[in-house]
Amino acid sequence: MEGTYVDLLEKEEISGNKKVWAIGPIIPSTIRQGRNSASRCKCLEWLDNQSPKSVIYISFGTTTSMADEQIKELAIGLQKSKQKFIWVLRNADKGDIFAGEVMRRKLPETFGESMEGVGMVVREWAPQPEILGHPSTGGFMSHCGWNSCLESITMGVPIAAWPMHSNQPRNTVLITKILRVGLVVREWAHREELVTSSTIEKAVKKLMGTKEGDEIRKRAEELGSAVWQSRQQGGISRMELDTFIAHISR
Repeated sequence: MEGTYVDLLEKEEISGNKKVWAIGPIIPSTIRQGRNSASRCKCLEWLDNQSPKSVIYISFGTTTSMADEQIKELAIGLQKSKQKFIWVLRNADKGDIFAGEVMRRKLPETFGESMEGVGMVVREWAPQPEILGHPSTGGFMSHCGWNSCLESITMGVPIAAWPMHSNQPRNTVLITKILRVGLVVREWAHREELVTSSTIEKAVKKLMGTKEGDEIRKRAEELGSAVWQSRQQGGISRMELDTFIAHISR
């Protein structure tokens, strides 16, 4: 996946003749194989009762907080899409854990009743790798932080990319334009604009219910399988790790 860029890093004028290894992903194989029972929270139990690849998982990481107006548009967009979902809705983590109680983000008053049985809103920490590795999860609406991208790719889940800051716009280009395992919800050039419910509805339906979405999902699954195979005996990631160990223990 990153071979071109690793090759560039290995060039002497960049690396200074230092060795470079590409090792990973550092994600337990039991998660993808469905054998990790250490984190059986309610959202995973809910997923157990859904159809394969029928649920979109929505999370924007630990450093992003949405405005109430944007939360409302996202909620309405999900309602209109009629798509099953798990939505992690929480404020960004604080640097100061003693700074007071975290504000609970508000949803439209009718959202809870209308979404009964259709979706689940998680207010606290969620076991993201386990959710992405669950057979019922068929898409991931994400800020495209690299950890989230890597977890989604490893689990073979396509991404609806909604970059917020930092490296996320670049990651979005890699995901949607180069690897082609995702689509864009909000273009970075329009980052100051409110993302409307109709835009969100369109993105969700496109990823989860169209032929184009199926083709994106197929590529994501193929890439996910390649990532896992790379960690097996004889795979490129396993070989990189073995070479690194041999280098430091020589």
